[in-house]
Amino acid sequence: MTSSGTTSPAGAPKGRAGRGDAAAPLPSATPWELLLPAAGAPARQRGRALQSALRDAVRSGRLAAGTRLPSSRELAVDLGVSRGLVTEAYEQLTAEGYLRSERGAGTWVGDAARAGAGTARDLAPRGAGPGARVDFRPGTPDLSLFPRAAWAAAQRSVLARLPHRALGYPDPRGLPELRTALAALLTRRRGVVADPERLVVCSGVAQAMTLLAFVLAGRGQSVLGVEDPGSPGHGPLFRAAGLDMVPLPLDGEGLAMGPLRRSGVRTVSTSPAHQFPTGIAYSARRRGELLEWARSVDGLVVEDDYDGEFRYDRAPVGALQGLDPERVAYTGSVSKSLAPGLRLGWLLVPGGLMEEVVERKRTLDMGNPALDQALLADFIGGGGYDRHLRRCQRAYRERRDTLVGALAAEFPGARVSGIAAGLHVIVGLPERYGPQERFAAGAARAGVTVGWLSAHALVPVREPGVRLVLGYAHLAPSDIVRGVGLLARETAR
Repeated sequence: MTSSGTTSPAGAPKGRAGRGDAAAPLPSATPWELLLPAAGAPARQRGRALQSALRDAVRSGRLAAGTRLPSSRELAVDLGVSRGLVTEAYEQLTAEGYLRSERGAGTWVGDAARAGAGTARDLAPRGAGPGARVDFRPGTPDLSLFPRAAWAAAQRSVLARLPHRALGYPDPRGLPELRTALAALLTRRRGVVADPERLVVCSGVAQAMTLLAFVLAGRGQSVLGVEDPGSPGHGPLFRAAGLDMVPLPLDGEGLAMGPLRRSGVRTVSTSPAHQFPTGIAYSARRRGELLEWARSVDGLVVEDDYDGEFRYDRAPVGALQGLDPERVAYTGSVSKSLAPGLRLGWLLVPGGLMEEVVERKRTLDMGNPALDQALLADFIGGGGYDRHLRRCQRAYRERRDTLVGALAAEFPGARVSGIAAGLHVIVGLPERYGPQERFAAGAARAGVTVGWLSAHALVPVREPGVRLVLGYAHLAPSDIVRGVGLLARETAR
């Protein structure tokens, strides 16, 4: 164990700055001795105990903001544990916002890392004003969780073994190895009926929707039913392909069947596992009714598996496509699970549409980049994708709980829904916080950006009170607490 008062935790002589060291000096006595009990925990509990002990040291102030931590290798030697345990602890606390990491410069205690102590109101910086920016808008995962090391390892492995011919013009459906890996993954995790021969690799859900819209328009369809409220991004895609949208309302079980039957449409776009933005998971009865409608009109259900992987309190709801693969076109992507910048997604197509979808994909872009596809196939096949999802679920569940707790503390009487899954919640505030214009002015003074449920309505509605759509996945717990506290103070005026 490093001797306190003579050397730094990283093993450098006291007072010597490490590479990139621009932070506060280390305390005269290092706190690593406090981690020894965790290091001595039973093997199966050691990783969690180490994370908890390190988290507590930050929360209590025994590890001050700006303190540079030893490397994972050095701390592992000091504590007598595996380096993997320390690396995982650093990664988890970085994801939670307690630590920050700079490539080539090490790991540090974050500036707002004492997020676990006290009440939500206590944690917001005293006197914080409009300059304290927190963005609660939904739709973005935490991009700092992207598994760079594992992705780089997969890239090296793929480049070493990829045959030269694989770098030629790809099959517009996608590389066979990626389609096979995706089919196995989706069958196992989402309950779909996934034939690799019916799977098309796309540039995200946006391109999948565009492909289907062009094919349907080419078959003579002019309108398509969409959920209202729903995703604002789909409208321009459908209109660009020549389809008009028919907004269809929701009820407590999903898409309302009466308006759907009366609409005259034969194709409807839905997100039954986790409807955006309401968070509704379609009931079993509504799923059956929706498929019965599709059969009765010789129609098609387009299933956007939005946030389908992220369910926290029980197993994820299976995909609708598994109940009738010939009536459901299923689409998803890695935009929320890995990163939207990868532009990788998939479309499972009913047999009768496959040839036209593939030809449209060929004419649009000649297929997705072969190297990116091979890399994702390797990442899935090697178990990296499943490991990454487990890590994200742990981090996002904690952030959801932090947001719900902060809202309960700062906005008594707030109604929070959609918390079982996804990366955002719906918040209905008591009338005293309205009207929406007054609340928006307070949020602007606080420097806090929020999403509005009314912004996702295709048919304009006047909400009676304040209804928010708050994303949390991309925010550290400390920022969530700080943002809610700032909102409460400025909107209570």
